[in-house]
Amino acid sequence: MIYDGINKLQTRDEIVGQRGYAVGFAGLVNYVNTAAPQNRFIEEVVREEVKMFPKQAIRELIANALIHQDFLATGSSVMIEMYGDRVEISNPGISPIPAERFIDEYRSRNEQLADLMRRFGICEEKGSGIDKVVNAAEVFQLPAPDFRIGETRTTAILFAYQNFADMSKSDRIRACYQHCCLLYVSNRQMSNKTLRDRFRLMPSQTKTVSTIIRATRDAGLIKSDADSVSTRYARYLPFWA
Repeated sequence: MIYDGINKLQTRDEIVGQRGYAVGFAGLVNYVNTAAPQNRFIEEVVREEVKMFPKQAIRELIANALIHQDFLATGSSVMIEMYGDRVEISNPGISPIPAERFIDEYRSRNEQLADLMRRFGICEEKGSGIDKVVNAAEVFQLPAPDFRIGETRTTAILFAYQNFADMSKSDRIRACYQHCCLLYVSNRQMSNKTLRDRFRLMPSQTKTVSTIIRATRDAGLIKSDADSVSTRYARYLPFWA
């Protein structure tokens, strides 16, 4: 579903999938990528046309939605909904793991389907998809993806580019937490500097980043490394580490 604007009031295009996963997956990903608007920020930096949403992130989220959908849920299916400021990819079924642990945990609802799609080359090793999505969002300077578990569906949301000043407090906290998780699963630790780099902020904005770190810690999403000897050079871990 492609909508004009940021709500469902006007539908521009609607496509219902008719092909099987193996033969239709690549075409689906290409269609969604082609329909996405341009990322003007990246385009200005690299002097070439770049889509708003990273193709790799789109690919991983669509694959995840197909693999982890609940086939016993009636009257529901995998949905891809594109708005002017975001794309939402959802699947029927409640995730068996909390959304906060998508980066480091993995549990497949349909293990045989997951194995088959790995053989088709549609997805790769277990548990790496969300890491790639979060990393792509950082590279493209997008707000952190949002993962929401509702009463009947699990939804992943990719947002269009926003200036740092326009990001809400919750956007910044979510980005801080995901950045911390991404570093941790890469055997690294978050610091004020790494988070500044993630937001493309100047060294003079150290205090601004410290405020984000403090808010994320107060939200219970990260914690200080016990080996950190000073506030200035503090290192941080996800709350579950």
